Amino acid sequence: MARAADTVSVLGFRLGWSTVRALPEPAAYGLFNRIADLAVLRNGKGVQRLRSNYARVRPELTEAQLDDLVHDGMRSYMRYYCEAFRLPSLRRDQIDRAVVAYGAEEPTAIAASGQSPVVFVGHLGNFDLAAAWSADHIAPVTTVAERLEPEEVFQEFVAFRNAIDMDIIPLTGGEDPFASLLARARAGGRVIALASDRDLTRNGVEVDLLGHRARMAKGPAVLALMTGAPLYCAAIHYEPAPRGEGLGGHRTVIEFSEQLAPRVGGTTGDKVADLIQQCADHLSGTIREHTHSWHMLQRVFVEDLDPARVGATEGVS
Repeated sequence: MARAADTVSVLGFRLGWSTVRALPEPAAYGLFNRIADLAVLRNGKGVQRLRSNYARVRPELTEAQLDDLVHDGMRSYMRYYCEAFRLPSLRRDQIDRAVVAYGAEEPTAIAASGQSPVVFVGHLGNFDLAAAWSADHIAPVTTVAERLEPEEVFQEFVAFRNAIDMDIIPLTGGEDPFASLLARARAGGRVIALASDRDLTRNGVEVDLLGHRARMAKGPAVLALMTGAPLYCAAIHYEPAPRGEGLGGHRTVIEFSEQLAPRVGGTTGDKVADLIQQCADHLSGTIREHTHSWHMLQRVFVEDLDPARVGATEGVS
């Protein structure tokens, strides 16, 4: 029975990739809006977690305003999936019209010199569309991805990302991911972009995120310090697109930070913690101003990860 369910999942993803690509753009985005609306009505665990996360970073909202924000957030999340299904069939000029980047000049120059800039990104906007844009304007992207189940679905996602020149290192079930990242960074010629606003390894660091303690992965900072690669943070969000640009009425905005360097001395751990806090600070403005683009349907705040810490974290600002 489990194998039969896996087969259905694989067929569903393959059907989605082929069918959604064939739909006219308005119909495709309309379909995914409807999926988002149904998910909000169902109010499953993911939607409840999204609401909890949004409530923490936007405490000034009324219940009705929070409801609207969760609805917008789910539509934004489903917009990402719609674009993921359609992305391999997009022309280069369509991608260029759908992405605008600020502060990319220095990472571009560094990649052109043969180095591999390391970029901390969050679960914001459309990472895959940003990576497809980077392949033509900065350098192809290498990233680490969670291994989905069943395996065939994971391989479908790997094939999709390979099609947009993205190099995928599995988090589990393959070569040591950090050793692989070290090798890629030292080889140069690629952007090492890691979604790190959620700690998957339990070895991350605590940061302040909009007045709450959160755990984030330390890989980008450790990688940069070990290799000497320049470190940046990129905040990505959706915004309404001008007429004739974008996809489905929206475009993806990438905002690079300045090159980040430790502001403290001391141990490597101290420097890592400081660098990740700088990344959290860069993301905070985007999460606050474009909350609907933060597709965080998992636990990230310490209060949720460790309820015993609630009393210790109350009043953090």
